[in-house]
Amino acid sequence: MLVSVLLPVYNAAATLPVALESIRRQRHGELECVALDDGSSDGSLALLERAAREDARFKVIACEHRGIVVALNTGLEHCHGEYVARMDADDIMHSQRLGAQCAWLAAHPELAGVGCHVRSFPRRGLSERRLEYERWLNSLAAPEDIARDFWVECPLAHPTLMLRRAVFQRFAYSDAGWPEDYDLLARLREAGQTLGIVPRRLLGWRDS
Repeated sequence: MLVSVLLPVYNAAATLPVALESIRRQRHGELECVALDDGSSDGSLALLERAAREDARFKVIACEHRGIVVALNTGLEHCHGEYVARMDADDIMHSQRLGAQCAWLAAHPELAGVGCHVRSFPRRGLSERRLEYERWLNSLAAPEDIARDFWVECPLAHPTLMLRRAVFQRFAYSDAGWPEDYDLLARLREAGQTLGIVPRRLLGWRDS
């Protein structure tokens, strides 16, 4: 079962190699990574192109800098997997992330998508507010929890999101003047789509 990893990149050369390696080492065998370089000026594009030369699963799209929403929607058009998983260029996937989320969606056809729990890093210097948000995110374990607490704060960390491609491309991203991740989830909720969560820490979420 093919899964597409949607990876927007903008001036992320310092963290990108580790993020790419975490994608390479996924235990889920069938994947493609659609990397959209949003006009980087720091060598990020060269890193992506090298990754694509070394591993045919990586596809690189280079565009002028137009911002995260345009980058995500442009990359989304090039995704072909049954599922599309978000990833950021400064985070780290657990090696079982994609496999666990694909299996969860296959077992729960009523769900439009799932997130997972996170571990923020580097731990030193994390604010109490960030730690509190992490604890709250990781306390959510079922669709009912997400629905109940939806307006407390965004209930799924954006780089943990995996959606069925048909749903993702139907709703896409919108520049509504507030965070594009929360906006997407709100529109899914309004349309009656149900979101779940794999209650495992499967993403290292960098505090930039």
